[in-house]
Amino acid sequence: MKPRVYLETSVISYLVARPSRDIVVAAHQQVTREWWASRERYELFTSQLVLREVSAGDPDAAARRLEVLDETSVLDISLDADELARVMVERGAVLAAAIADALHMAIAATNGLTHLVTWNLTHIANADSRSRLEAVCRDEGMAPPLIATPEELMEDATDVP
Repeated sequence: MKPRVYLETSVISYLVARPSRDIVVAAHQQVTREWWASRERYELFTSQLVLREVSAGDPDAAARRLEVLDETSVLDISLDADELARVMVERGAVLAAAIADALHMAIAATNGLTHLVTWNLTHIANADSRSRLEAVCRDEGMAPPLIATPEELMEDATDVP
């Protein structure tokens, strides 16, 4: 069975954005494109929230982002996910201003996905945020998805026999 992966907005943005002059962002963009080339290893999901977020901004860029998501299954924002995101904010797993980030995690968790892939290193994919988000999921009786960047999911080509 393939890992069931939730694609958060930042991954899609990095995938289709014009190359950045910032070397860190440019590296993330390149890693994202390399990871995307191996996407057949995963069952890909996104959500109505991601569709809303990638639709914003420049119409041409939004069209490119939306086109990429044609390959994914789109999850609704359920009442359970809304409630879990609210609990994440109440318990300090994320700031109230970052409730959308909590909602990404909640959608992935309430749908039983194995991974949440993101470049959001501020509110999701950092040691403190990961542990707090995972703890709330467990406290609420659900298995948290593994939070990872595309880089963390890359297979090392030297490992292949």
